[in-house]
Amino acid sequence: MRYSKFFGKTTKDELKDTKFMSHYYLQKGGFIAESVAGRYFFLPLGWRVHEKIRQIIKEEMDAAGALEMMSPVLHPLELWEETNRTSSAGFELMKVADRRGANFALGGTAEEMFVDVVRNFQLSYRDLPFNLYQFSTKFRDELRARGGLLRVREFVMKDAYSFHVDEADFQEEYQKMADTYRRIFRRLDLETVMVEADNGYIGGEYCHEFQVESALGEGRFFAAADGSYLAHEDVAQFFKEDKNSQDDEQPYQQVPAVRGTTMTDGAELHQLPLWQQLKNVLYKNEQGEFILAVIRGDFDVNEVKLLHLTKSHQLTAATEEEIRELGSEPGFIFAGGLEDKVTVVVDDSIHTIKNAYTGANQKHLDSLNVNYPRDFTAHLEGDIAMAAAGFLTQDSHQPLEEKFGIEVANIFQLGHHYSRLMHHATFTDQNGDQVPFYMGCYGIGLGRTMAAIAEKHHDEHGIIWPTAVAPFAVHLITLGGDQAMAEKLYQQLTEAGVEVLWDDRDETAGVKFATADLIGNPVRLVISSRTGDQIEWKERSASNSELLTPAAVLAKLTK
Repeated sequence: MRYSKFFGKTTKDELKDTKFMSHYYLQKGGFIAESVAGRYFFLPLGWRVHEKIRQIIKEEMDAAGALEMMSPVLHPLELWEETNRTSSAGFELMKVADRRGANFALGGTAEEMFVDVVRNFQLSYRDLPFNLYQFSTKFRDELRARGGLLRVREFVMKDAYSFHVDEADFQEEYQKMADTYRRIFRRLDLETVMVEADNGYIGGEYCHEFQVESALGEGRFFAAADGSYLAHEDVAQFFKEDKNSQDDEQPYQQVPAVRGTTMTDGAELHQLPLWQQLKNVLYKNEQGEFILAVIRGDFDVNEVKLLHLTKSHQLTAATEEEIRELGSEPGFIFAGGLEDKVTVVVDDSIHTIKNAYTGANQKHLDSLNVNYPRDFTAHLEGDIAMAAAGFLTQDSHQPLEEKFGIEVANIFQLGHHYSRLMHHATFTDQNGDQVPFYMGCYGIGLGRTMAAIAEKHHDEHGIIWPTAVAPFAVHLITLGGDQAMAEKLYQQLTEAGVEVLWDDRDETAGVKFATADLIGNPVRLVISSRTGDQIEWKERSASNSELLTPAAVLAKLTK
């Protein structure tokens, strides 16, 4: 391809509103162009990379025995209503209606669609298991699109859905997909870690994300030093050491407390450790119900864990006015006396302390020697604590390290979540009974993966594409010199199946070299008056170059 005829050349525009080099280089290099916030054109250069990523994924999925198909992008809304995801995914779900008034969801994920097509085939246990996958455009009404391709509102995903007779059969496929993903990312030259994560509105009981470590990544997770434990902040658990649970319970009392409303204010006033203070955080869910989270003062509330424990879909912090309407006071909340007005949820760390202190539901009044369940009761109890760096793992008591990453893929256990919610999502077992499918699903975001590659493979001049996904294998530059030799080499390489981008423009050497570095093809070839009857060979990742004959270049590239 001659660069003079190429659409989507590099731009001199400087992106000043991004901290991600992938966003900067992909847009400046002519790989992508923004349409509106969160939606991008893949220009010819970017689409070549995108499709090479797609081909690698396809090859590995096919090798794993998965079957490619395609589902409609518009999902009949009644399917999402069957699973109640019109409520649980409502904050991201986009809806449209056709001229007949039929309502559809713009697919953000396709579990309902794949269950719907499978359940209509009246399958038996002999037909199972199987894994169906597709490459399709997904729509999610993200609150904040940012980072170029890292968080968008429209993207191409490889999503797969497997159907099984039982959990044991599913576990084999789950492991197979994990291994398949590792092979995919090795071929893409991305080092990933498989991190325990939250299923969110996808459903099911557990899942794992594949994270590419990056200081700028928005995925926060925790890891043991030896790698034996890896978990996203949403689900990370840790050892909650006993503090003073063996102490005798002292009589409850209320005392004047002229202080500010923070936890630090309380600790300084009473000259007691933070861990002995009770932290009370009041939320309101999507149903308008109030939920009071009670946790040890040195821990923070993990809202994702709280969502799951309370079976809520959304949580927002209660306002000061709402706190006062319930009969309490901001900064002085105490669960005692509020049990009939709110759902009280206590973290299991409550059992590691005795004689705690906290507010007393009145301004400038505190409670001392608070003991659970003597002085207040709870409706729910469980782990609602957020992990932090330095906390210890539950099993081996290793310090947790905080890490950040870019999520490029995930695998989910769905179990019977969809097959029990959707009518007739069953197969005939060996006894002739109708049994719900046991399911899993597996996704890879292609644009996000492309961005992650650029984020990990670049220098101060531009992208350094791995050979497997580079838009072209060779970036040919002519600076005067023997034009006949250039034409002949270009023709020979093209006929040999070597992808060549030939910068044949009437530009200076500096402009052409900068363009080559920015685009990042693996090999740069230069023909100029200085190289004579030879060609300068330089690999994008190398600092040195060498002179080779045209025959040597051809042999090296077609080997």
